[in-house]
Parts: sequence; structure tokens; C-alpha cells
Amino acid sequence: MRTFKRRMPLLLGLLLVTGFLLAAETLYSEERVDIQLLGVNDLHGQLEAELTFDGKKAGGAEYLAAYLKACEKENPHSLIVHAGDMIGGSPPISSLFQDEPTVEWMNRVGFDVGTLGNHELDEGVEEMTRLLDGGWHKQTGTFSGSTTPYTAANVVDESTGEPLLPSHIIKEIKGVPVGFIGVVTTDTRDYVLEENLEGIRITDEVTAVNEAVQELKDKGVSSIIVLGHVSAASDKTGTKGSESFVEMAGAIDDEVDVLFAGHNHTYADIEVDGKLIVQAYSYGRAFSKVDLTIDPATQDIVNKEAEIVVTYHEGMDPDPETTALLEPYQAQIEEEYHQVLGEAEHGLSRKKDEKGRSALGELVADSLKENMQADMAFVHHGGIRQSIPQGPIQAVDLHSSLPFKHYGVRLAMTGEQIEDALLEQWSEGRTNRVQPSGITYQWEKKDDVISVYNLRDQDGEPVDPEQIYTVAVTQYLAYGGDGFEAFGRGELLREGDLLVDIVSDHISGNSLLDE
Repeated sequence: MRTFKRRMPLLLGLLLVTGFLLAAETLYSEERVDIQLLGVNDLHGQLEAELTFDGKKAGGAEYLAAYLKACEKENPHSLIVHAGDMIGGSPPISSLFQDEPTVEWMNRVGFDVGTLGNHELDEGVEEMTRLLDGGWHKQTGTFSGSTTPYTAANVVDESTGEPLLPSHIIKEIKGVPVGFIGVVTTDTRDYVLEENLEGIRITDEVTAVNEAVQELKDKGVSSIIVLGHVSAASDKTGTKGSESFVEMAGAIDDEVDVLFAGHNHTYADIEVDGKLIVQAYSYGRAFSKVDLTIDPATQDIVNKEAEIVVTYHEGMDPDPETTALLEPYQAQIEEEYHQVLGEAEHGLSRKKDEKGRSALGELVADSLKENMQADMAFVHHGGIRQSIPQGPIQAVDLHSSLPFKHYGVRLAMTGEQIEDALLEQWSEGRTNRVQPSGITYQWEKKDDVISVYNLRDQDGEPVDPEQIYTVAVTQYLAYGGDGFEAFGRGELLREGDLLVDIVSDHISGNSLLDE
């Protein structure tokens, strides 16, 4: 009996402690913060796009905005974020107005954090800065700029050695700080003209992320998200991960919980090394819905899950605020860019065949060769963004297909340099075919080595390695765009007109265009 009495205080103490811990756990559970992150990537100014997904209509800024706003209402602790390339390569409703309509749309939707993609730099650092901070442009006048805070940890100002934009941004949600770090792919130098990267240096993504993570840790931030314009992919079951972000995940600081990806326009929803990686296709046809639970006691993310939501038109009304924003721009385009230039009897597709050729690519290459009076021409398919449908071809169609401000140039190149350029279609383990005009060739792969042979000019004569030929390309390729360094070794003879104007003139001179 005495033994039992002696143990009574101990038992009571254990019960009290257990009760306290259970109460504390319940309290913390109740106070845990549920955060919703809504992520967009690679919109490319596709404000009017009506795409199809599984045979249903999807996409368009009016529907994307409606979905985002509806999701926001479901959770008061929501943030809308993006992973870059929201502009650039845009259709006329955005590109003809220096992409200001897309920035305006983002302002009205209320994006909370964003990062740079390679296309935000298409027209150089000064124009990128104008779109973010506001300023004057000769085509559009004064613009107020973006209301979205931007972060880009690995875009370094060469004059200061510091990030051009903040390396991180902290958002406080119900008293809990959440850190966001932005990075852009180091491949940007392959997609943007060197002159448009003047004054900045793009550093290693992992190093920049980890340095920014340490800065956040020093500030007591434990919940950290990366917005990366860096490629990722997975299958729908959350397996078979591939591309750069998946490969980098293991080297990224484990304090990072979520990586929003972009750049390669595909699907990703996969967990790698404890990090959730998501990407929602492109052009606004979907967005990433990421649900996080944060424990306020540790201020760390204790649960994370994602869903890639397709913006189907069916069952969703378009956002009226977006409709009102777009109407004035649509009216200007209707008035100025709907003149008929020619006729496409069967349509002109940008889709490449097994030889890397397309009907629209062929038209562009032929137009460039003819306009620049060159022996041959080469066009990269990345600059052709949309197919041209069957029927009348309007100016707006061409500007949608060729949205970049690329212009034609004529080079002098030796036959050997031309062969080098053709070999670069398979450089660094990738396949990046160009559309030729005025030249034919064959290629083969043997023991993992690619060779090109039987190069012949437009008259069927063998291309002489030592002979000089005139070659028409855009300035993008002439300065090494898409990794085609061999074109950069040619001698610049002449600069021409904008590619879209060159093709427009060609179409106007042909009453019927057959695929």
C-alpha cells in the first residue's frame, strides 16, 4: 500500500504532462496555417488564347483570371505567383503594345510574387526594368509599371556585383514569414541576344538559391519557396521526373519545400529529395494549385500537396474585369491588323515533320531567302509561335506567328561554316532543327556521332567547303541564338527588314498559298 501511495504523485504528474502535451498539440493543430499558392508559368502574353485540352476549350486570360479569383475565395491565405516568361513571344494583343496589356492584366489579378524568365529580357534590361518599374516608351507613351514584386537571385548587376532584383521576398501570412526566391535558367544566354543581356550576368541557379536560403535562415525564415524559370517534367503519377530542376533538387538546400518550374511548357507534379516540383504547361491553359500547412511553433512547412488545374471554359464564366481590359486593345487590332494579305488553301502548320520541316517554316525560309537575295536561308522554329489556319491570311495572323522583333540579315559563309552550322542542330545532346531554303543535305548517326553529307545548293551542285555563299538568317541566329555559334562566324553583309514584314510582302505577292 505504501508503494502505491508513493507512486501516486508520479502517476498524477505523468497524467498532467500528457494532458498538457495533448492540449498543446491540439492547440498548435488548430493554429496551423493552411496556405494556398496559385502558380502560373509561361503565359507569353496569350491573353486571348483559346486552346484545347482533352478536346475541350481551355486557356485565355479571362478564364485563367476567373479560376484564380475563384480559388482565392476558397482560402483567405492565398498567394498568386509566377515562374517567368509571362511576356515575350506574345500575340499582337500584347506584343504590339510592348506587352503592357499583360502586365496590366497581372496587376488587376493581383499577382503577389514573380520571377524573370528568359523572355522578360527579349528587348534588354532597360525595357524589362521599364515594364516592372514604369516609364516611357516611344510606341506606347508612359506606363505605370508592374505592381508585382519580383525576385531574381541569379541575375547579377555587373556594375555592382549584386542581384539586379531582390534575391528573395518575404511574405507574412498569419504571423508566419514565407520566403520566395526567384531564379532564371542559365540557358537564357542561348535564347536572348547577347546585346540584350548587356550589364547583367546570370549565375548558377543552385548556388544562387542556396545563398538566398541562407539569407532567409539568418532572418528566421523556415518556410521557403523557389520560383524558377527552370525546366521540369514528370508523368501524371508523380514519377519519371526529368529536366533541370529535377536534377538540381538534391543539391538545393533542404529548407526549400516547393519548386515552381517553367521554361519547357510541360507538366510536372513530383516530389524529389523532399521537394515538391510543379509546372502547369503554358499559355494559361492550366495553373498549379499548391496547398501548404505551416506549423507556427516551428514556422516550417509540415505538409504539401499539389494539383495542376486545367482552365476549361466549360462550367466557368469569364472574368468581366479582364474582358473590360482587353476590349480597347482588341478594337485597335481589329482596325489596324485585319487586312487580308493572301490565302492559305490548306493552312500552314508550324508542326515539324520527322525531318524537322514544317509548311510555315518553309514559307518563312523561302521569304527570307528571296528578300535578302541570298543563295540559301535558315530559320529556327522557336521563332515561329503559331500555325496559320486555312483561309484568308490577315496581318494579325502573321504577327501571332512571328511575334519577335527579329530582322533579316545576309551573311557571307564558307561551305565548311555552313556544314558546321548544320551539325549544331545536334549539339550538346539536343536536337534543334532549322528550316533550310536553297540547300539540301543528308545526315546520319553512327556510334552516337552525327554527320551531315551530300550538301547541295539550289541548283543541285555540291556545296564547296572553301567557296563563299550568301546566307540569309535572322539577327537572332546570326549572333548565336539557340546555340548556333557557326552563323556568328559568318561575315555580316547587310541588315534587312523585320521578318514579319518580309513574310508579309512575300504573301502579298502570292494570291494562293498551298500547304
